[in-house]
Amino acid sequence: MAIAKIAPSMLSSDFANLASEAERMLRLGADWLHMDIMGLLFGDAEEECLLTWHFVPNLTIGAPVIQSLRKHTKAYLDCHLMVTNPLDYVEPFGKAGASGFTFHIEVTRDNWQELIKSIKSKGMRPGVSLRPGTPVEDVFPLVEAENPVELVLVMTVEPGFGGQKFMPEMMDKVRTLREKYPSLDIEVDGGLGPSTIDAAASAGANCIVAGSSIFGAADPGEVISVLRKSVVESQNKN
Repeated sequence: MAIAKIAPSMLSSDFANLASEAERMLRLGADWLHMDIMGLLFGDAEEECLLTWHFVPNLTIGAPVIQSLRKHTKAYLDCHLMVTNPLDYVEPFGKAGASGFTFHIEVTRDNWQELIKSIKSKGMRPGVSLRPGTPVEDVFPLVEAENPVELVLVMTVEPGFGGQKFMPEMMDKVRTLREKYPSLDIEVDGGLGPSTIDAAASAGANCIVAGSSIFGAADPGEVISVLRKSVVESQNKN
């Protein structure tokens, strides 16, 4: 059985106090710290992201931030790279102390085998993510490969845009993955909170990324507990 893991999205934290925010999340019960690495877009953001995935080299959270945070925590740093050329970032993120390195299938169809090998060689755990419009079948070869990914991240909003609502229709992908791979770490990211966690948990997600629902709550620890309880209870029913 895949263990429940709650990963607050540090993009929603107070960046002026990133180290103390990380420590606070762990103290309140978080298992992982989720780090969103997004390139900055030129031109029309939506068109660029959805159609061409053209990014500039600058990042919202880069390897130097990971390296700085690593000096203050031993936590699992769950890095999700929304960039067109993830292979270029493997070495710097490995040196910086990233724990997990999740890349997008949409930009790695031709080199994912090389990428997975490189990620593992730097001591990181490889994962693959897919956008809402990408068929779940596209990641099957990466999970079933001789040298496989160890996590699949199902985006439940379109990556790169804040303030979006949870897309419940994405739970069909989660259910398919859970039925096919019972012990796989299946992560969901986007619009997760107390009002949407049951749908994700019952579908089979065990790794839950949540940003504003945790950091914006009056009692973040209670939200973390609610998310975990839903995953555990859903697992016990199955």
